Amino acid sequence: MGKKLDGNGIFESSRMILPEHREAMLRQQREQQRRGKPVLDEQAIEEIVRALAESHHEKTKVDLVVFSPFDDEYYSGVVIGINQSRGKVNLLLDDGEKEIQIAEIISANL
Repeated sequence: MGKKLDGNGIFESSRMILPEHREAMLRQQREQQRRGKPVLDEQAIEEIVRALAESHHEKTKVDLVVFSPFDDEYYSGVVIGINQSRGKVNLLLDDGEKEIQIAEIISANL
């Protein structure tokens, strides 16, 4: 019994985390891993626009890297529509269609 009362012994033997505290801790750790969106220069933007337009006109497959705060998303497909007024591109993937914000695209390769 004397050992439990030495130093921090009373609290060492009764450590416990409430589920709400654990969830808050995990959320906070996840938020700390959030990344900022990279700033693209004019040349990179032109390459993205050129690749999207060429894929749309030639019906060729394009590989896109789309920004996400935690992990980038990768898509490969054919551009079937570009809506400049809404700033979106429609991509035909192997398993369906995907609508992507043009401003979120950080790389495009044919």
